[in-house]
Amino acid sequence: MGAIETAIDTIKQMIIDGKLRPGQKLPAEKDLAEQLGVARNTLREAVRALIAMRVLQTRQGDGTYVTSLSPGLLLDGMSFVADIHLDAGAGQFLHVRRILEAEATALAATRITDADLARLGELLDDAEKVAAADVIDHEKLVALDQDFHALITSHCGNAVLAAVIHNMSGRTVRARIWRGMSDPEAVQRTLREHRAVHRALLARDAERARLHAALHVLGVEESLAGTRTYGGPGE
Repeated sequence: MGAIETAIDTIKQMIIDGKLRPGQKLPAEKDLAEQLGVARNTLREAVRALIAMRVLQTRQGDGTYVTSLSPGLLLDGMSFVADIHLDAGAGQFLHVRRILEAEATALAATRITDADLARLGELLDDAEKVAAADVIDHEKLVALDQDFHALITSHCGNAVLAAVIHNMSGRTVRARIWRGMSDPEAVQRTLREHRAVHRALLARDAERARLHAALHVLGVEESLAGTRTYGGPGE
């Protein structure tokens, strides 16, 4: 292992051990380099790498700090992995999303607030208006779709699970746009699937919510693979 990698691992371990805490400013470069036993140039490269990982952040004119270390922030890099493998591996990412999102939706069924259930209904109403236009704005539909799923998973009670799903689902945007443009029935089918999920959540029925969420993502999977056999809830 090189000196830079060793410095990165040492700083990470300091965070794990509580020697550096979220929001804490790092010691002066000279002092930290001496503490780690590395050259200052080596430390700078390690810090740059940790900034790219969202572990550290630089505040102009103030120094370098540990970030909040929130799951959403640290897992953001997953979106890049999914993005660069989208063409070859979109099906695999959707498969994982189907497993995770079904569980998150079930968990949300007993946690989501009445106000956010109403908000989900508004998002679906907005989507139906967009879908009824003479020229469908697929990007707007995708944005509403993302908002719909993100609002549900935010109530799963597990910040790590919500962050993983958010970063994975964000990378399926192009797949969803492709689906909408290539399959004339996809928009209405998706709306029906969303309505089925919403009804299950309104009923606080975790198992039905799990099932409809899984079937919805499975539909996207199979459409992408060109092998869709399931018509979706309501069909």
